[in-house]
Amino acid sequence: MKHKEQFTLLTFYKFVDVDNPEFHCKEHLKFTKDIGMKGRIYIGTEGISSTVTWNEGQIIAYKLYLQNHPLWKDIPDLDIKASPTDGHKFPRMQVKVREEIVALGKKYSREEIEKAWNRMSIEEFKELLDTGKVEDYIVLDMRNNHEYKLGHFKNAIPANTLTFKELEEKIEEYKEQFWDKKVISYCTWGIRCEKSTVMLQKAGLKNTYQLDGGVVKYINTYNDGNWLGNLYVFDDRVSQQVGDEQTHTTIGECVYTWEKTDHCENCRLSSCNARLICTRKEYIKHRGFCSAECARKAQESLLVKTDFTLDSMDYKSKRWAIKAHPELKEEIESEMRNKLEKQLKWVNYNHEFSQKEEYVIE
Repeated sequence: MKHKEQFTLLTFYKFVDVDNPEFHCKEHLKFTKDIGMKGRIYIGTEGISSTVTWNEGQIIAYKLYLQNHPLWKDIPDLDIKASPTDGHKFPRMQVKVREEIVALGKKYSREEIEKAWNRMSIEEFKELLDTGKVEDYIVLDMRNNHEYKLGHFKNAIPANTLTFKELEEKIEEYKEQFWDKKVISYCTWGIRCEKSTVMLQKAGLKNTYQLDGGVVKYINTYNDGNWLGNLYVFDDRVSQQVGDEQTHTTIGECVYTWEKTDHCENCRLSSCNARLICTRKEYIKHRGFCSAECARKAQESLLVKTDFTLDSMDYKSKRWAIKAHPELKEEIESEMRNKLEKQLKWVNYNHEFSQKEEYVIE
């Protein structure tokens, strides 16, 4: 019987002061590529953030590497945040220098992060949700709106941000709304809340807690129905199912039909690229475009992503062919437009304009 490799997806981070991120990126990239890992790692002066996939042998090697490194040792929750997968979820291994390991628009030192620590354990959080004793608390989802719409904890309210960098603009609003409440913030892995807690406390919201380990630690520990919907993740899966037949609840609504779904796609127009909650059937029916506007712009600009499950045209290769043979530009563009026109002739959209979130705020 052929042995089937077992793969694991792991997300972790560590806030630590790093003097030379460029050096550590090169060192990290060489090691991870040498052992065959795939994923995305950011290293900056404030620490490291990582999402990677690996097989059983690579797990052992990488954990030893981290534990024996003066900066990366003693990373918490390595095992409890791990999720089994059916293979690699990234096309390659990337390790990049990033000014911030999670983009908030502000950098904080390790000392500032540790000073603001006010963590609520997943056990305490579960008890609050199970008993319904949340009257004195605000459960604040610090993720972006499309992530919240796909899935969130019971009783949670959205931070109502389209990007994490908008958080600072919302703080006065939070202070006005939540001044007499204890605020429990959560995010996917916990990393956003590490920084947002500092910002909230510096702004005067002292009764601020962060869910220790984030959503991933909670759902990997408990299958209790306290999470509604799917979890938006930052790898090829995009939408991760949470729970089973007894505990899973679908709350996402299809952008085309408003029927319930856990599925996610991207608008096929490159300049839009809106993250869409939609059924696969409706996505195919609408040829991958989120709106009438994007369908029109696709025919004008031809900046369409290739998807052979939608049509047989390789739009990327055609654009490269125009660059290589500019004398054929008119002929190739005409071929692409005719293809799109034929595909879109009978398609109707219930949204006139792009559903990219900076345009659509509910």
